[in-house]
Amino acid sequence: MFRILFLGDIVGRPGREAVRQFLPILRKEFDLDFVVANVENATHGKGLSKSHYNALNDMGINVMTLGNHYAAQAELKQYISNTLKVLRPANLKTPYPGIGTSVFSLNNRSIRITSLLGQAFMHEEVDNPFDTLENIVHSLAPTDIHLVDFHAETTGEKMALAYAFDGKITALVGTHTHIQTADERILPLGTGYVTDLGMCGPYDSVLGVKKEIIIQRLWKQTKLKHEVDLGENALLNGLIFELNDQHKITSLQRLYRVVKWR
Repeated sequence: MFRILFLGDIVGRPGREAVRQFLPILRKEFDLDFVVANVENATHGKGLSKSHYNALNDMGINVMTLGNHYAAQAELKQYISNTLKVLRPANLKTPYPGIGTSVFSLNNRSIRITSLLGQAFMHEEVDNPFDTLENIVHSLAPTDIHLVDFHAETTGEKMALAYAFDGKITALVGTHTHIQTADERILPLGTGYVTDLGMCGPYDSVLGVKKEIIIQRLWKQTKLKHEVDLGENALLNGLIFELNDQHKITSLQRLYRVVKWR
């Protein structure tokens, strides 16, 4: 058996600290072989700084995916080309350093990780994710395992992409909405799926942001800057894939833990 943990969006200091403290425990508890995480909110809720990349790398995260905030920290442009561990969305229209899909080797297994952005209700103009994924699947060398992080707003777009590539990829996980969905499943042709992994970040918040700020923005239309909530409790959200020796998913287990990070 081979077990992969995919962590939901890591949000700010609470998310980073929760992962730092509890990932070693999860590795032992579930006998994990490989860990992937969405990190596009890891630095103060937007983007990924070099120092936070180094910290997350030291925690033992094997691969990090980004999303619509890929360019929020300007220094990413300087270091993303020097690491294969950070993947920006593969379907960006605007040229940007780095890559959106890469292959990693572990225990004689080849593992491709792909990062994609959705089109529906997103601010960024991106190439069609269906076309991009089709090109990756058919044009690049096949691998034993292929996991796709689809960072998208709508449930329908996520589910449609998963069904369109059922049997052609190992799994597709949704990120971006920070709310874990209870619909993990293995699709008819064997692809693992969940609409959204949730987040690793502040528990007593609105999607990681101080709830008072979001209430004022939505109720009173007051334009306030988002601030990551620093309450003592954090969510740890993700999905654990168990694969057999033929690299087929045999089970999925959602991870939903509320932990104290300070």
